[in-house]
Amino acid sequence: MMNKMCKTIRLYWLLPALAVLLLTACSNNEEMIELQDYVLQQVNRPPGLIDPIPAFSSYEPFQYSASSLRGPFEIPLDITQIIRNQNNDVSPDENRPTEQLENYAINSLEMVGTITRNDVYWALILDETGLVSRATVGNYMGRNHGRIIDISEGQIELIEIVPQGDGFWTERPQTITLQGSE
Repeated sequence: MMNKMCKTIRLYWLLPALAVLLLTACSNNEEMIELQDYVLQQVNRPPGLIDPIPAFSSYEPFQYSASSLRGPFEIPLDITQIIRNQNNDVSPDENRPTEQLENYAINSLEMVGTITRNDVYWALILDETGLVSRATVGNYMGRNHGRIIDISEGQIELIEIVPQGDGFWTERPQTITLQGSE
Protein backbone atom coordinates (compact mmCIF):
# COMPACT_ATOMS: atom_id res chain seq x y z
CA MET A 1 0.00 0.00 0.00
CA MET A 2 2.85 2.31 0.87
CA ASN A 3 4.55 1.56 -2.39
CA LYS A 4 1.49 2.49 -4.41
CA MET A 5 1.20 5.76 -2.50
CA CYS A 6 4.83 6.68 -3.22
CA LYS A 7 4.23 6.08 -6.93
CA THR A 8 1.19 8.39 -6.82
CA ILE A 9 3.17 11.15 -5.08
CA ARG A 10 6.00 10.80 -7.62
CA LEU A 11 3.48 11.05 -10.42
CA TYR A 12 2.08 14.30 -8.95
CA TRP A 13 5.57 15.80 -8.92
CA LEU A 14 6.41 14.48 -12.31
CA LEU A 15 3.39 15.92 -14.11
CA PRO A 16 4.03 19.63 -13.26
CA ALA A 17 7.74 19.26 -14.01
CA LEU A 18 6.89 17.72 -17.36
CA ALA A 19 4.44 20.56 -18.13
CA VAL A 20 7.08 23.22 -17.35
CA LEU A 21 9.61 21.40 -19.53
CA LEU A 22 7.15 21.32 -22.45
CA LEU A 23 6.26 25.01 -22.08
CA THR A 24 9.90 26.09 -22.10
CA ALA A 25 10.59 23.93 -25.10
CA CYS A 26 7.75 25.59 -27.02
CA SER A 27 8.75 29.16 -26.15
CA ASN A 28 10.63 31.35 -28.60
CA ASN A 29 14.08 31.77 -27.15
CA GLU A 30 14.95 34.61 -29.55
CA GLU A 31 12.24 36.88 -28.09
CA MET A 32 13.51 36.20 -24.57
CA ILE A 33 17.07 37.07 -25.57
CA GLU A 34 15.83 40.24 -27.28
CA LEU A 35 13.94 41.26 -24.15
CA GLN A 36 16.97 40.63 -21.94
CA ASP A 37 19.16 42.72 -24.26
CA TYR A 38 16.67 45.61 -24.14
CA VAL A 39 16.57 45.52 -20.33
CA LEU A 40 20.38 45.51 -20.15
CA GLN A 41 20.58 48.49 -22.51
CA GLN A 42 18.13 50.45 -20.40
CA VAL A 43 19.95 49.61 -17.17
CA ASN A 44 23.40 50.44 -18.54
CA ARG A 45 22.57 53.72 -20.32
CA PRO A 46 24.02 56.91 -18.79
CA PRO A 47 21.70 58.93 -16.59
CA GLY A 48 19.95 61.85 -18.29
CA LEU A 49 19.87 65.47 -17.21
CA ILE A 50 17.18 66.57 -14.82
CA ASP A 51 15.26 69.68 -15.87
CA PRO A 52 15.82 72.66 -13.56
CA ILE A 53 13.09 73.73 -11.15
CA PRO A 54 10.73 76.13 -12.95
CA ALA A 55 10.84 79.75 -11.84
CA PHE A 56 7.70 80.74 -9.97
CA SER A 57 6.35 84.27 -10.17
CA SER A 58 5.54 85.93 -6.89
CA TYR A 59 1.90 86.23 -5.83
CA GLU A 60 0.26 89.57 -6.56
CA PRO A 61 -2.84 90.15 -4.40
CA PHE A 62 -6.03 91.19 -6.19
CA GLN A 63 -7.55 94.44 -5.04
CA TYR A 64 -11.35 94.22 -5.32
CA SER A 65 -12.56 97.71 -6.15
CA ALA A 66 -16.24 97.11 -6.94
CA SER A 67 -17.39 96.85 -3.33
CA SER A 68 -18.52 100.47 -3.30
CA LEU A 69 -20.66 100.02 -6.43
CA ARG A 70 -24.36 99.17 -6.45
CA GLY A 71 -25.09 95.44 -6.37
CA PRO A 72 -26.71 93.97 -9.49
CA PHE A 73 -29.91 93.03 -7.61
CA GLU A 74 -30.45 96.31 -5.77
CA ILE A 75 -32.89 98.93 -6.97
CA PRO A 76 -31.06 101.76 -8.78
CA LEU A 77 -30.94 105.01 -6.85
CA ASP A 78 -32.25 108.26 -8.26
CA ILE A 79 -29.43 110.84 -8.25
CA THR A 80 -31.83 113.73 -7.58
CA GLN A 81 -33.10 111.93 -4.50
CA ILE A 82 -29.51 111.40 -3.30
CA ILE A 83 -28.70 115.09 -3.66
CA ARG A 84 -31.94 116.00 -1.88
CA ASN A 85 -31.11 113.56 0.94
CA GLN A 86 -27.59 114.99 1.33
CA ASN A 87 -29.11 118.37 1.98
CA ASN A 88 -31.59 116.88 4.50
CA ASP A 89 -28.87 115.14 6.53
CA VAL A 90 -30.50 111.70 6.47
CA SER A 91 -29.01 109.34 9.02
CA PRO A 92 -30.28 106.43 11.08
CA ASP A 93 -31.20 106.85 14.72
CA GLU A 94 -28.44 104.87 16.45
CA ASN A 95 -29.90 105.52 19.94
CA ARG A 96 -33.21 103.67 19.44
CA PRO A 97 -33.40 100.01 20.50
CA THR A 98 -33.24 97.54 17.61
CA GLU A 99 -36.26 95.40 16.87
CA GLN A 100 -36.34 91.62 16.27
CA LEU A 101 -36.81 91.85 12.50
CA GLU A 102 -33.72 94.07 12.11
CA ASN A 103 -31.51 91.03 12.67
CA TYR A 104 -32.31 89.68 9.18
CA ALA A 105 -31.58 90.85 5.65
CA ILE A 106 -34.63 92.33 3.95
CA ASN A 107 -34.56 89.75 1.15
CA SER A 108 -34.74 86.89 3.68
CA LEU A 109 -38.01 88.18 5.16
CA GLU A 110 -41.34 87.15 3.64
CA MET A 111 -44.80 88.56 4.15
CA VAL A 112 -47.19 85.66 4.86
CA GLY A 113 -50.37 87.51 5.78
CA THR A 114 -52.07 90.40 7.57
CA ILE A 115 -54.34 90.82 10.55
CA THR A 116 -56.39 93.76 11.81
CA ARG A 117 -56.74 94.45 15.50
CA ASN A 118 -58.39 97.55 16.97
CA ASP A 119 -58.28 99.22 13.52
CA VAL A 120 -54.51 98.69 13.33
CA TYR A 121 -53.17 96.78 10.33
CA TRP A 122 -50.45 94.23 11.20
CA ALA A 123 -48.27 92.36 8.70
CA LEU A 124 -47.24 88.79 9.47
CA ILE A 125 -43.59 88.28 8.53
CA LEU A 126 -41.70 84.99 8.27
CA ASP A 127 -37.97 85.24 9.02
CA GLU A 128 -35.21 82.86 7.91
CA THR A 129 -35.41 80.85 11.15
CA GLY A 130 -39.08 79.99 10.51
CA LEU A 131 -40.46 82.34 13.18
CA VAL A 132 -43.53 84.45 12.25
CA SER A 133 -43.51 87.96 13.71
CA ARG A 134 -45.97 90.81 13.38
CA ALA A 135 -45.16 94.40 12.48
CA THR A 136 -47.14 97.57 11.89
CA VAL A 137 -46.50 101.02 10.46
CA GLY A 138 -43.57 102.61 12.27
CA ASN A 139 -41.81 99.33 13.11
CA TYR A 140 -38.36 98.61 11.72
CA MET A 141 -37.15 95.58 9.76
CA GLY A 142 -34.07 94.60 7.75
CA ARG A 143 -30.43 95.39 8.41
CA ASN A 144 -30.57 98.82 6.72
CA HIS A 145 -32.81 100.60 9.26
CA GLY A 146 -35.96 99.90 7.20
CA ARG A 147 -39.00 101.71 8.65
CA ILE A 148 -42.44 100.49 7.61
CA ILE A 149 -44.48 103.33 6.09
CA ASP A 150 -47.51 101.44 4.73
CA ILE A 151 -49.12 98.01 4.98
CA SER A 152 -51.80 96.74 2.62
CA GLU A 153 -53.28 93.28 2.12
CA GLY A 154 -50.71 92.40 -0.54
CA GLN A 155 -47.53 94.26 0.39
CA ILE A 156 -45.41 96.14 2.90
CA GLU A 157 -43.77 99.40 1.89
CA LEU A 158 -40.76 100.62 3.81
CA ILE A 159 -37.95 103.13 3.57
CA GLU A 160 -34.40 101.94 4.24
CA ILE A 161 -31.55 104.23 5.21
CA VAL A 162 -28.45 102.95 3.43
CA PRO A 163 -24.88 104.29 3.48
CA GLN A 164 -23.56 105.89 0.29
CA GLY A 165 -19.92 105.18 1.05
CA ASP A 166 -18.79 108.77 1.46
CA GLY A 167 -20.14 109.34 4.96
CA PHE A 168 -23.62 110.26 3.77
CA TRP A 169 -26.80 108.23 4.01
CA THR A 170 -29.72 108.00 1.61
CA GLU A 171 -33.27 106.72 1.78
CA ARG A 172 -34.23 103.82 -0.46
CA PRO A 173 -37.79 102.53 -0.90
CA GLN A 174 -38.38 98.79 -0.57
CA THR A 175 -41.45 96.62 -1.03
CA ILE A 176 -42.16 93.17 0.35
CA THR A 177 -45.06 91.43 -1.36
CA LEU A 178 -47.31 88.78 0.07
CA GLN A 179 -45.83 85.30 -0.39
CA GLY A 180 -47.53 83.51 -3.31
CA SER A 181 -49.06 86.66 -4.84
CA GLU A 182 -46.14 87.34 -7.21
